[in-house]
Amino acid sequence: MAAPEEPLRRRKVASASQGPGSPPGPGRDPADCPARLRAGTFWLTRIVLLRALAFIYFVAFLVAFHQNKQLIGDRGLLPCKVYLKSVQQHFQGQAGWGALSYAPTILWLLDWSHMDFNLDALALLGLGISSFILVTGCANMVLMAALWVLYMSLVNVGQIWMGVPASGNGVPGDLPVPSLDSVSTAQGDPHILDCSVGLSVADFQNHARSSKGDSHCFLSFLPQQGLIKIRGDQCWRDLTCMDFHYETQPVPNPMAYYLHHSPWWVHRFETLGNHFLELVVPFFVFLGRRMCVLHGALQILFQVVLIVSGNLSFLNWLTIVPSVACFDDAALGLLFPSGPGSLKDRVLKMQKEGAREARPTLTYGCMMRQAAHLALGVLVAWLSVPVVLNLLSPTQVMNSSFNPLRIVNTYGAFGSITKERTEVILQGTASPNASAPDAVWEDYEFKCKPGDLRRRPCLISPYHHRLDWLMWFAAFQTYEHNEWVIHLAGKLLANDAEVLSLLAHNPFADRAPPRWVRGEHYRYKFSRPGGLHAADGKWWIRKRIGPYFPPLSLRDLKGYFRAREWPHPEPA
Repeated sequence: MAAPEEPLRRRKVASASQGPGSPPGPGRDPADCPARLRAGTFWLTRIVLLRALAFIYFVAFLVAFHQNKQLIGDRGLLPCKVYLKSVQQHFQGQAGWGALSYAPTILWLLDWSHMDFNLDALALLGLGISSFILVTGCANMVLMAALWVLYMSLVNVGQIWMGVPASGNGVPGDLPVPSLDSVSTAQGDPHILDCSVGLSVADFQNHARSSKGDSHCFLSFLPQQGLIKIRGDQCWRDLTCMDFHYETQPVPNPMAYYLHHSPWWVHRFETLGNHFLELVVPFFVFLGRRMCVLHGALQILFQVVLIVSGNLSFLNWLTIVPSVACFDDAALGLLFPSGPGSLKDRVLKMQKEGAREARPTLTYGCMMRQAAHLALGVLVAWLSVPVVLNLLSPTQVMNSSFNPLRIVNTYGAFGSITKERTEVILQGTASPNASAPDAVWEDYEFKCKPGDLRRRPCLISPYHHRLDWLMWFAAFQTYEHNEWVIHLAGKLLANDAEVLSLLAHNPFADRAPPRWVRGEHYRYKFSRPGGLHAADGKWWIRKRIGPYFPPLSLRDLKGYFRAREWPHPEPA
């Protein structure tokens, strides 16, 4: 932003030094006049951004701490130690640069004999750092980069558990995570707002600088989602996709039950609104401050509607974060209390000081930050080339990374919509003969995915049950495509306590493990409100399709487990 002309600057200084009897000017906060922040600075925006992102990280690391051991631990369904060994073998048994660049993770540097401890340590460290930022609203490059490295270290060994949209694919925010605080630490700056680490006012006083990162995020994220829909399923072009989405999404919530039964014209409006918000609204960021604020408000409202209508992990919560950058201090001032010594009061003082300064002093640290900003911009631009080419391609690919660090990725959720819902129901029996007509098969219940017809759909967003999510994918594939399902069956045959902690109900709790476990394939539909099934307390109705995998015993699985280097489960 160009420096103001000298006469204008003198007028501003004179206005700031008016006497007690003069009318209150912008930024003054007398008792009878509420404080009004000027537009164009982003101090309060920075605090909201950092706290919002820290909240997402906190949830992500909490999910990792609760579930990583069961999924990728020493005795997990897909042990990450086995995965890292396979990567190592691919590179001639060396854990060198080739293996590190293929799967960047600090686990290469740790002792693999206690992988559960390593996974917990990474998650707890991430929880600690994100908690500090969430409480204080303060961060610098070191803290944000540490969160990025810690979570990426988990993502890159998470395999399929973190390899699908809304399931933790990539790192929250990708590269902008460590750069949201402009990759700088204010040293000796008097305007740090009583934080031990933070930024100088110059880092956020230019709206153009803030909106660049915001526009890059939205112009690479939301249009990708919109274009993959238009180019993908015919129902997005026919405006009929929302006729199916609420019922067939991975993990429906209670509101999805009622939204599914909305009138047809509501679903048409929803689909058309989705296209407008993903393909048109992102360009509002270039149309001035008011349109940028409108863009942010519309996107936040859109994401809130998506949060209310389904359990999509922290995906929609994360999409809200860059929307915050559309609001400057003047727009966010209502969220902060006024009064002497408050954050708002200190920002007002900094705005007045900034108005007096003709040009900020160019220090060595400032030049280094500007060089870092320039290098970062060049890096993002270079890494964005394949993403942009993919965006423009008629054969657009969704959910792919073009570099091992997952810095700039392609994304697209629900490019195609499944028109019916199928579920895999795992069952066990204590009968010695699985084929006996009198064998009693009892259902296992997951934390959140549909099973019991009378159980109300869960409400867990932004938390995420990764096993439930992958069971949704497994239901429209076969068990041959999802070998971990057989591993899960083996764990159930042994009443494995770790894996059972991921389930809501074990019919063989406090008794001998089942002798046989099988998978049954069902077609699920929402019951109709006011209908016979709903009157009977059923949220769902189902019809059996057939077997998903045949009855299995522990003895049947010994060779299967040995071939995959999975520890053979021992009955509890």
